Amino acid sequence: MIIVTGGAGFIGSNIVRGLNKRGLNNILVVDDLSDGNKIRNIEDCDIEDYMDKDEFLNRIKQGMEFGGPTAIYHQGACSDTMEADGRFIMQTNYEYSKSLYHYCGEYSIPYIYASSASVYGGGEVFKEQPKYEQALNAYAYSKLLFDRYVRKNPGVSDSQVVGLRYFNVYGKGEEHKGRMASVAYHFFNQYHEQGYVKLFGGSGGYADGEQLRDFVWIDDVVDVNLHFLEHPEANGTFNVGSGRAQSFNDVATAVLNTLENATKTSEQWVAEKKIQYIEFPQALVGKYQSYTKADLTNLTMSGEYSKNFAKVEEGVKNYVTQLAAVR
Repeated sequence: MIIVTGGAGFIGSNIVRGLNKRGLNNILVVDDLSDGNKIRNIEDCDIEDYMDKDEFLNRIKQGMEFGGPTAIYHQGACSDTMEADGRFIMQTNYEYSKSLYHYCGEYSIPYIYASSASVYGGGEVFKEQPKYEQALNAYAYSKLLFDRYVRKNPGVSDSQVVGLRYFNVYGKGEEHKGRMASVAYHFFNQYHEQGYVKLFGGSGGYADGEQLRDFVWIDDVVDVNLHFLEHPEANGTFNVGSGRAQSFNDVATAVLNTLENATKTSEQWVAEKKIQYIEFPQALVGKYQSYTKADLTNLTMSGEYSKNFAKVEEGVKNYVTQLAAVR
């Protein structure tokens, strides 16, 4: 059995779907379905069972073996970077992850867990090394502290332990995430609701819409996750991004070009007022990453992973086409 926590969430449900495509269906999905909309993410998935996240944790603490899992994908977390309740964040993201880490160590179960590029804070070097890490908010700190815990306590497990630092992931299955959904998703909806898309104005020394992020397509993220399942000898912390820094203008342009079957530039869309800028929110000042770009040396140059990651122009086009097909 493969256990996927957060299995009804964005990345988790796509991992479940990826496992299904490989003929694997002995899967236990663990999640919190207080938001019933998340059921849409797994209704077409072939799974063995479902369990609430609190019940699962209770059984973990009791030492229940679940028939001997072959791996645990820990994707469950509070992913709201604006969540102000630090106690809730630490309990949900940090303590829960620790419990699963010790459980996997005790029963020799491969443990592949979701970390985050937010651990790099406002820096401009994105290597999996302590000197480049800093946290700008409680969410980032919860992720960073668990990465540090694993580093400091490697003897907990003699099985595979892999932490994946996701950059800005976009794609199918994120509809329930509200404000934390990708900008590609929000741009798609804004276009249909008002005929144009809204981007942040200039900030952090960047011009309007020119803040740069590493946007990574969900299909590429799933491929990396499944790669490590197929290579249980691999261990460590790895960045998962495209390895490119592209602007929010690039994303908006890809959305608009796909929806209008065009090949225009961002400047042309601005001139047509289909890209518009709003004042950068004061609430995000000092808490916002204006630039991210995954250093993939640890993942790719080591020979660990060799596939190419989609550019925004390719991945966003595929995603928007999927969204338009079901609208």
